[in-house]
Amino acid sequence: MTQHHPDLAAEQDFIDFAYGCLERSRADAWKLRGLHEGTLGGTFQARYERDVFDEAVFNRLTQLDLGDAALVFGRIDRAVQAAGEPVGAGAAATPGAVAAGARGDEVESFHIGRLAVADENSDPVVVDWRAPVAEPFYRATGRESLGLVRRRHFHVQGRQLLGLEDELFGEGHLGIGAEGDEVAAGNGGPDISARPARPEGIRGYSTLLAALERGRTGQLGDIVATIQGEQDEIIRSPQAGVLVVQGGPGTGKTVVALHRAAYLLYTYRFPLEEQGVLVIGPNRVFLRYIERVLPSLGEAGVEQVVLADLVHDVQWARYGIDAPDSPAAARMKGDLRMGLVIDQAVTDRERPLREDLVVPFRTGYVRLRADESRRIVRAAQRRFRKHNSARRWLEGEVWAAMAASWRDDAVGAGDVKEVVRARPEVRAALERMWPVLSPAQLLHDLFGSKALLKLAAARHLSEAEYLALYRERCAEVADVRWTEHDVSLLDEARSYLGARPAKGTLRPDEADEIRTYGHIVVDEVQDLTPMQLRMVSRRSLNGSMTVVGDIAQATGALAPDDWADVLRHLPDQRPSRVIGLSVGYRIPAQIMELANRVMMAATPSLRAPTSVRGGDEHPEYVHVAESELLSAVVAATKELDADVGDGNIAVVVPDRMFEAVSQALEAAGIDHGKATRSGLEMGITVVPVSVVKGLELDGVIVVEPAAIVAGEQQGLRALYVALTRSTKRLTIVHAQPLPAAML
Repeated sequence: MTQHHPDLAAEQDFIDFAYGCLERSRADAWKLRGLHEGTLGGTFQARYERDVFDEAVFNRLTQLDLGDAALVFGRIDRAVQAAGEPVGAGAAATPGAVAAGARGDEVESFHIGRLAVADENSDPVVVDWRAPVAEPFYRATGRESLGLVRRRHFHVQGRQLLGLEDELFGEGHLGIGAEGDEVAAGNGGPDISARPARPEGIRGYSTLLAALERGRTGQLGDIVATIQGEQDEIIRSPQAGVLVVQGGPGTGKTVVALHRAAYLLYTYRFPLEEQGVLVIGPNRVFLRYIERVLPSLGEAGVEQVVLADLVHDVQWARYGIDAPDSPAAARMKGDLRMGLVIDQAVTDRERPLREDLVVPFRTGYVRLRADESRRIVRAAQRRFRKHNSARRWLEGEVWAAMAASWRDDAVGAGDVKEVVRARPEVRAALERMWPVLSPAQLLHDLFGSKALLKLAAARHLSEAEYLALYRERCAEVADVRWTEHDVSLLDEARSYLGARPAKGTLRPDEADEIRTYGHIVVDEVQDLTPMQLRMVSRRSLNGSMTVVGDIAQATGALAPDDWADVLRHLPDQRPSRVIGLSVGYRIPAQIMELANRVMMAATPSLRAPTSVRGGDEHPEYVHVAESELLSAVVAATKELDADVGDGNIAVVVPDRMFEAVSQALEAAGIDHGKATRSGLEMGITVVPVSVVKGLELDGVIVVEPAAIVAGEQQGLRALYVALTRSTKRLTIVHAQPLPAAML
């Protein structure tokens, strides 16, 4: 039976008071915004200052809008030394929070929450979870209490406090062991006292399990209330350099990286808000899955993209799961040697004339000699690093050379330009010598011509390698369907070409410029090719990055064997660090046991994470004849839907079976979504294995594991990913024999 904590009512009163202070802060912010509503005119400086002020107030209002998220989720009681100074980091205490400790010491209390809230006297009521004073809430252990005598976890739903869980520290407190003693009590919610003994190193175990066992909503939630010590170490680690987070399925690496972005914005607000923070995900399904995490932490201004979003001048297929590239082309396009090929392809478009250009002028002719065009082209190559930026200078040299060929010294380059620049033969000569190119134009020409491929690549690639890049030429550049592996090549071409002049001006087009960011977060980084990593590095302002992934889940065209293979392509201004997450929070032990067998076959050198949860059910196997496979998938979906209730389900399929499985569910009257179109908004979603990485669901049906292994470039790793998506139930439906690693 649930035990009622004596402090439950008092803590609920405090939470109500904190929400009252939050509402008052919102009302004050609205009043500030209203001060400028009637002053729309004024000087440019006045309008600029008004816009800056309004944006700051709007951002504050956004931060104060919590929606359904809980404001307060914990409290720490910290011992104060005899002189009145706290043990540990100093900070202002909550009003009235200083009381007598168990050993006669004074104790000050801080309530930890999603954001900082103050009362009408500007005294702190709730401390932001990112503030230094809140760090012991996540880091304190029985061996290193960091000055704490008690850590209290709140089990909350919105504004309602359902239960409390206390961890006591120090000698004389209930015979505390090395990790502290836990006391849990509830108030009508889940019985968080009736939990198994916590594993070593896990804090707030009952509260953590209550959070993990909630049904999934199709959107990743924050873990701000249940961050564990090893996760907090990553979140609060120094900004400089590249931080690599290696974490197996369910270790929380994605959400830790997002919380780190929020922490860095809080800690280094002044530079990072201006420089920008970029989050790069593996696909759009994943972006939809994580899109609410940072706004729930009060950081709505972070840019979240897939790599294709960083290339603006081509049309991407909005939907589509089958990459048109062959495996050979995909591997070649990810190879770092492609940078040399593209560099040469640009150089090949900088060509002198084969013969003299003679153009009518006034009563005679002006001439550009072939050897003079050769001098001009070579001079442009020496003077300019970016191809497009040299065009204006080259034209000036051409006009000057033509003017020099005229018999009258009074005629200048401007006079010649005015008369001859519109002539077709002159335009053709300039386009031959130095065309203004977009990345799409360059690659469309290159990949559509075996002769151009040979010219650019013969020194760097074998014939088989460069011919793998060839594809039929489209009538127009706009008709090209670019692939995911073309993205980094288009960006590489942009780095050599530079910005084209903006339409109607001589200034560079800002859309062609490559923007840099003060911090970059990359998820599933193990799947990026060297060329894609190079593209990411190009956007780093100072080398500050957080990259997360799992080598065991590497399923890309050029899967790395260890993190050194990744780091050699990332910025090295500062030393890099690799930190591992060792505990799996999401996946039940029974499911993890099966997945680990597959992982050991795929990557025997890696260690699997330790699961902290036991599940209610072992994985279920459904073996049927080939003709009955789709019917069995329908039946398994109905059964799993009934078992998980309000939770969400994914039917993970080989990519080639995606439409067939979806049609079978539709024919059976089962409402479902398609992950390539709707994300995980529906209760049941069909997910191709190529986009399932990073997602978590209550129930998962994996269809035809042998076909997954056969159909993916890194088949066993792809199967490992599919098997590690469920938080509760896993069903395997198959007609073909199971891969040996699953037996």
